[in-house]
Amino acid sequence: MSGQPQISDGRTCIDLLRHGETRAGSVYLGRTDAPLSEHGCRQMAEALPDAPRYHAVLSSPLARCAVFAQDYAQRHGLPLHFDARFQEIDFGAWDGRSAAEIAAADAGTLENFWRDPVVFTPPQAEPLLSFQARVLAAWQELPARYPGQRVLLVTHGGVMRIILCHLQQRPLTELLSLSVPHAALHQAVVVHEQK
Repeated sequence: MSGQPQISDGRTCIDLLRHGETRAGSVYLGRTDAPLSEHGCRQMAEALPDAPRYHAVLSSPLARCAVFAQDYAQRHGLPLHFDARFQEIDFGAWDGRSAAEIAAADAGTLENFWRDPVVFTPPQAEPLLSFQARVLAAWQELPARYPGQRVLLVTHGGVMRIILCHLQQRPLTELLSLSVPHAALHQAVVVHEQK
């Protein structure tokens, strides 16, 4: 595609890209600022081989998103904006720990979280409803900020699940059933409502 993409008035196209695999491995990764592994860098690069040109790039400020976003924006001459509201949920005492480690210490709490993450918050973690509120507050600003534009949002699995639940009108209790693997790419078209 040559030149800037054209989108109808009132519509904003947002491509959501999850970060790739990190050096931390298979752990609950929230506020911990783990960098991408080499494989994770390749995953993200491969997710956008024939991607349309964007008008702007947005990103979580955590390194596993920010490094790729900054490189991509620089290579394509795009403005880059970091928004901390698109950071992953804070897993509290579980942050940086694997499910196996958590289960060995307290299997019941982990099972409760998997069954109903709205009601059962991990110890010292950010409540899911608070996480949802900050993500959707940032999300709902985007159509007015980028009317008629195509934007790349580099973010996290939890953030993408919140947005997908919102767009698909699913209850938050279904959040963990949504598949968002490393370097997953989802496209959303949203309409700016004039007030």
